[in-house]
Amino acid sequence: MVDKIFFPNPVQVTTTPPIPRQKPAVTGDVKTPFARVLDEKLPAQGVKFSQHAQERLRARGISLSETDLRKLEGAVESVAQKGGKESLVMLGDAAFVVSVKNRTVVTALDRDARQGNIFTNIDSAVLVK
Repeated sequence: MVDKIFFPNPVQVTTTPPIPRQKPAVTGDVKTPFARVLDEKLPAQGVKFSQHAQERLRARGISLSETDLRKLEGAVESVAQKGGKESLVMLGDAAFVVSVKNRTVVTALDRDARQGNIFTNIDSAVLVK
């Protein structure tokens, strides 16, 4: 009968007590100072297109000029400042469903595809000239 179990690398237990973490004081601005500084230092993000949105753009023949992209980015920024999370952006003959938090176009529709469509899971809409 074996009385001892051999461990080639014995487990070492440390007895250092954990360092207590202080919770930051909650003020009107919920962002941490680091996040706030980072937002100020980083350039404004452009709008990205999901794989699904890119496929819809190609399939529906939707093309965007630099001016259109700037208008779309401006619309997304406006919605973000108002606290929107998922928005419908109507730009010319196209409609875009945008995840504002991620600055990502989720899907794109042309005039024909948006006829009779119901847009769900959005909390805002922007009409861009």
